[in-house]
Amino acid sequence: MNLEMVMQELEALGKERSKKMYMSNGAHEPLFGVATGAMKPIVKKIKINQPLAEELYATGNYDAMYFAGIIADPKAMTESDYDRWMDAAYFYMISDFVVAITLSESDIAQEVADKWIASDEELRISAGWSCYCWLLGNRKDVEFSESKIFNMLDMVKNMIHHSPERAKSSMNNFVYTVGISYLPLHEKAVETAKAIGIVEVKRDEKKSSFLNAYETILKGVDQGRIGFKRKHVRC
Repeated sequence: MNLEMVMQELEALGKERSKKMYMSNGAHEPLFGVATGAMKPIVKKIKINQPLAEELYATGNYDAMYFAGIIADPKAMTESDYDRWMDAAYFYMISDFVVAITLSESDIAQEVADKWIASDEELRISAGWSCYCWLLGNRKDVEFSESKIFNMLDMVKNMIHHSPERAKSSMNNFVYTVGISYLPLHEKAVETAKAIGIVEVKRDEKKSSFLNAYETILKGVDQGRIGFKRKHVRC
């Protein structure tokens, strides 16, 4: 399948309801409003195709950009490729659920995510923390430096209430993810979440969201989710 064929199939799958939902979260034209599950039959036909992924991502169409993340070859992408994708990620559903997820399946994930976390750009910071969430929720605990994750929890505790709005959400998710999916620092994550308390995330033209990682971790404990790891990160 080529670019034109994929775009035609995506357009045919578009739904006005999904389009409105995506736009209410920050997406803008061009987009079709394709439910992510509806993309699976096309993914099966294409599988992994990095050149096509690049063409789709470059369209600026939200659905095409999302689909690009599913068929991309994460290990074929360089740091500059990921930075280029982040430059075009204009809202969090692309930065955190397309770029960060794709990065999490690469060999340079932590290295790139660390740089994004240290940047001064809201979506890069958010994507960096989100990437760690995808990593911790999928890879074995031994693949991480315990002292590094420990220090990152302290960083969140000290900075979360003063961070950009989208970054607050990803940092809160990081604390929750460590508490659920990274056994060596479960107790530290619980202490950190308790110290942080409720995090208010302000949103344009919408009511604020109030996040509580401590309660979310406790719910996970009650549900027997401690130690949970996903088999796959991408669709």
